[in-house]
Amino acid sequence: MANEGVEALLVTHLPDVRWLCGFSGSNAALAVTERQAVLFTDGRYTAQAREETRGARVVIAKRSALKEACALLAERVRHAAFDPAHTTVADLGLMRSVVKAKVRRSFFEPLQAPMVSDLRMVKDAGELAAMEGAAKLGCRLFEEIVPHMQSGHTETALAAELEYRARSLGAEGMSFETIVAAGPRSALPHGRATTARLPRNGFVTLDFGVILKGYCSDMTRTVHMGRASREERAAYDAVLEAQQAAVNAVKPGATCGEVDEAARSVLRRTGWARYFTHSTGHGVGLEIHESPRIAARQEMKLEPGMTITIEPGVYLPGRFGIRIEDMVAVTATGHRVLTPVTKDWIEIHSGEGRARAKR
Repeated sequence: MANEGVEALLVTHLPDVRWLCGFSGSNAALAVTERQAVLFTDGRYTAQAREETRGARVVIAKRSALKEACALLAERVRHAAFDPAHTTVADLGLMRSVVKAKVRRSFFEPLQAPMVSDLRMVKDAGELAAMEGAAKLGCRLFEEIVPHMQSGHTETALAAELEYRARSLGAEGMSFETIVAAGPRSALPHGRATTARLPRNGFVTLDFGVILKGYCSDMTRTVHMGRASREERAAYDAVLEAQQAAVNAVKPGATCGEVDEAARSVLRRTGWARYFTHSTGHGVGLEIHESPRIAARQEMKLEPGMTITIEPGVYLPGRFGIRIEDMVAVTATGHRVLTPVTKDWIEIHSGEGRARAKR
């Protein structure tokens, strides 16, 4: 804050609050000045706030936690900064309503660049350990769910089985709504599970993650039901090669755009680039989507401790889609894949009750 000339900071984005002081409740405003940090929440969290919070004084608000945080700042400083990316117009109006009319317009100043979320990009050893635990649980879930995949089962039934197993193995929850996209629906990059049935012949994309100690995991694997066509196998091989090329490009000093290009160049060479319709990856942490963004023309350089996804795909509308995704931590000398479960070709034949994997 001193380096950026910020006299005081109002933090309302809950993942930022948790990262700064440990509080994980659903209602919080953290007021940070040069001398003190004060967490405001409501009576539902009296015990939890005092148990979890470190480095900040806890105040249980009698009315609005946000308004009381603003009132404290108005008493102590001339200006307070806030993150405009996580502040609604309604909240800004509420914040200003607490301040005296003569300084109402000038008291709250938007940050010129994110402050807390930029700090959150680089994970410490404890954060990386939590994320690796979540990633390993995701790998175990994939290994356990494949033998249960049968043509005729619904996407929702498969998602339910996966999520039940996740909870049974200790997950606090899922990182996001589980994606199970089967047959032609595999061409939908975010094809969340429906009552559509797994096909006798066709791809099934599984994209899911779990939360452990507040930190998210994220991985995608695509398997094939029945015998694949030559085109389907060629597409899978191209995506796998692109994904591995991008993983290999992850190292300190590499730009996010260079990692993205490593995947796209393979898909251009193999003739599939026009079917790759999204960015190559994103940061992961307390939120499933964080900075940095792994996409074309992104000049941010990777640093040790950053944890990102690498997830190229190809999507042929109405026909099929393939995506392969790993979580990758940037290390001092290169990278470490946190989701090392197999990416080899997996072909599932109905009636066998098991999957047969082939290289």
